[in-house]
Amino acid sequence: MNKVGLLGMAGAALALVLASPPVVAQDRPVPVQGAANVAGTSLSIDELYRYKSLVGTTPEGYSWSADGGSVLFLWNDEGYSFRDIWSYSVKSGKKVRLTTLGQDSKPEAEAKGIAQAVALDRGRIAFTLGGQLHIREANGTIAKVETDKQAIRKLAVSPDGTRLAFISGNPVDMRNRVTLGGVLWVRDVAARAVNAARRVAGDADPKVYIEDFQWAEDGKAIAFQQSDDRAMPERDIFYNAKGELQNNRVVRAFPGDETTRATVGVVTLASGETRFYDRPDAKHHVWDYGLSGDGKRLFVSGSDMEAKEHTIYVYDVATGARETFYQLREPRHLRPDWKVAWAPGDDGLIIMTDRDGWLHLYHQRAAGGTPRQITHGKWEVEGFAVDRKAGQLYFTANESRLADRQIYRVPVAGGKMQRISGAAAGTHQPVYSPDFGHIADWYSNDTTPPELYLVDTAKPGRATQVTRSPQPEFYQQTWADIGYAEFPSHVDGTNLLARISLPANYDPAKRYPVIVGSVYSDAVRNQWGGRRAHPTWGIDQYFVAQGYIVLNVNIRGSWGQGRDHNQTQYHSYGETDINDLESGVRYLVEKGYADPKRVGIWGSSYGGLMTIMSLSKKPGVYAAGIAGAPATNVWHAYPSQMWIMGPPEGADMPARYEAQSALYQAKGIRDPLMIIHGTRDPVVLYSDTIALAEQMIQREQMFELVTLPGANHAWASDNLPQARFAFKKMIDFFDRNVKNRK
Repeated sequence: MNKVGLLGMAGAALALVLASPPVVAQDRPVPVQGAANVAGTSLSIDELYRYKSLVGTTPEGYSWSADGGSVLFLWNDEGYSFRDIWSYSVKSGKKVRLTTLGQDSKPEAEAKGIAQAVALDRGRIAFTLGGQLHIREANGTIAKVETDKQAIRKLAVSPDGTRLAFISGNPVDMRNRVTLGGVLWVRDVAARAVNAARRVAGDADPKVYIEDFQWAEDGKAIAFQQSDDRAMPERDIFYNAKGELQNNRVVRAFPGDETTRATVGVVTLASGETRFYDRPDAKHHVWDYGLSGDGKRLFVSGSDMEAKEHTIYVYDVATGARETFYQLREPRHLRPDWKVAWAPGDDGLIIMTDRDGWLHLYHQRAAGGTPRQITHGKWEVEGFAVDRKAGQLYFTANESRLADRQIYRVPVAGGKMQRISGAAAGTHQPVYSPDFGHIADWYSNDTTPPELYLVDTAKPGRATQVTRSPQPEFYQQTWADIGYAEFPSHVDGTNLLARISLPANYDPAKRYPVIVGSVYSDAVRNQWGGRRAHPTWGIDQYFVAQGYIVLNVNIRGSWGQGRDHNQTQYHSYGETDINDLESGVRYLVEKGYADPKRVGIWGSSYGGLMTIMSLSKKPGVYAAGIAGAPATNVWHAYPSQMWIMGPPEGADMPARYEAQSALYQAKGIRDPLMIIHGTRDPVVLYSDTIALAEQMIQREQMFELVTLPGANHAWASDNLPQARFAFKKMIDFFDRNVKNRK
C-alpha cells in the first residue's frame, strides 16, 4: 500500500492523461497503479484536528548564534501548541531543549508559547513570552527583565553583540479597545538590572509607532520605519459574544480614506539624535529600506498606492539629501514583490524586480544607471540575501518547477547559478548563518509536514534533518496522491497550473465528485497542505478519503508565472480569476476525472468573493459553494488592494467597483450557498455579509449562514473547537449538495 508519500495509482492516472508526465511530489518513480486499497486516511475531523497535533508542531523562529555554531528554534516535540526553545549544535549534531515552560500549559488553552528567541553572550538567551522579555542564563535560570513594558517584540542583537534592541507597545484603553503603539528600546546585553532598557525612538501617541528596524553594520545607529495612523478613521465593530455586547474598535481605512503615513528614520545611539528622511508622498508604500555598510547612505524602496511606480531613493544619512536611484512605472503592474539590498562593498544596490516580465535579480551601481541582470529565465525569484564577504547572492526560486521553492546561489558579478537545496521537490524557507556557512532550512513537500533541516553550503544538495514532528500514527495513514497538471485557459489560452489531490485508490473508470478550493491566489505550492494560510490540510485529506478530488488552481494574480500571467487580473476581481477556476474544472471533466454534476467550490476572504461570483456568474459549473468571511464589497477593502481593483474614482466608477463586488453580482445565484463568518472580523466586515444576506432574502434566494460569535477573519485558526465545528458544517453541506447529488 502506498503510504505517506509518493504519487500512487493516481499519479499513474495523471501520467496517462497528460501530454507529458506531471510534476510529482518527489523525484521518485511513479508507483504502480492500484497500489492502495483505500482512498485515504480513516481518521475523523476530530482525530485530524486535535490538541496533540497529528502532523506535529512546526519548528519556527530560527535564529543563529553570532559565530554560526548553533541555531535556536521554537518547537514542541510532543505536538502540542506551546513552543519552547531548542538549540541545535552544528559541530555535535545534537539538539537540546533549553526551556520547559510549556509543561504546565493545558492543551485546551492552545497557548502558542515563546514567540521569539535570540542568542546573547556566554550561552545566554533573550526571549519573549506573553509579550514579556525574559533572559535565560547559561545555567538555565530565567528572569523577566523589562517588567514595565508590554507587547515586546522584534528582538535584534547588535552586530557586536553588546546591545539588544526591541519594540514594545503600551496598551491604551480607548473605549474598550487595546491599541498597541510601538516604541524602540535598546538594552545593554551585560545589564542585570530590571527595566534597564533605554528608549531611543517612538512617539507617546499609540497611533504613531515603530513598525520595524535594522541595526547599522557598525552597531552605532539603527534605521527604523515609523507609521502614523492618526489621520485614519476608527471603526466600531459591535458583536455579541460571551453574553454581552462587545466592541472591537479598530483603526481601519477604506479606499479613498486617509491611510498610514510611513517614514524612515535613523537614530544615532551615542547622541540620541534622530533624523527622518522625507519622501514626496508619505502615504506611499515602503517596501524595503537599509543602511549601507559604512552607515553613510540609506535606501528606501517604495511605490505609489496602486503599486504601479516602483521608486528607490538613496539618502545621505548626515544631510538628508535625496536622489532618485531607480524608478520604473508600469500602468498595469500588479504585484509589489520588489526587494532591495546593498551590494557587497556598498557598490550600488541589488534589486529584485520583474522589469523583464519575470522576478529576477539585478545589480545597479549608481543612480540613474542601467540595471545589470544577474538571473534570467521564465521562472521567478521569491527572495534573496547578500553574502557581502563572498560576493554571492543566495535566493529562493521556482526554477526547478512552478510549485517549488528551491535554494540557489549566484555570484553578484554574474556566472553560473548553483542549486544549494537537494534534488527533492518541495518548498524551502532558509535562514542563513551570519557567515553563510550553513542554512537553517524550513522544508516541506506535498507528503512531508514542515521540518527543520541543516544545510552546509559547502556541500550543496545535502541536508541533515534536525526535527521529526509528526506523531507515529501519521506514518500509519494512507494520504492523498498529489500531482500537478498544466493546461490552457479556456478563455484566452494562458498556461495554468493546478495541484490535484486524488484518492490513493483512484479508479480511472470512475468519475469523482470534486472540491475546488480552498480557492485563493498563490494556492499552488509543493508543501504539506498546499496553501498554509489556513489549516485546511486535514479537511482536504478528509475530503479525498471520502472519495472527492481536491483541485487548486494558480489563478491569475499569483506569484511564479511571470508578469503577463498576473497582470491579466488587473481590475478583474471575480472575472479572470474565476475563469481560471472554471478552466481547472473543465480540464478534470475533459480528462475523465470529474463528474460534471458534482463539483463544489469554497474559499475564504478573497476566496469567498470568488465562490459567490462563481455561483452567480457560472450557473451549472458548480453544484454548491461555501464562502468563508467573503469579501463581498471592494469599497470596504484595504486601500492597498487598489493595485488590483484600482482607485475609487474615475470615469468608469462606480461600475468598476460594482463589477468586482459580490454584493452587486449575486443576483444569479441559484445553487446552494453556505456563508461562514465571524462577527469580530476587522478585515472583512460581518456587516457586509448581513448586507448580502438581506438582499438575498429580499430576492428569495436560499442560502445557509453559519455565524461564529466573536470569531476573527481567520476563523479556522482561532481555536480547534471552532475549526472542527465549521469544518463539520462544511462536510455536511458538501455531502448533501455535491457528493450525494443525484
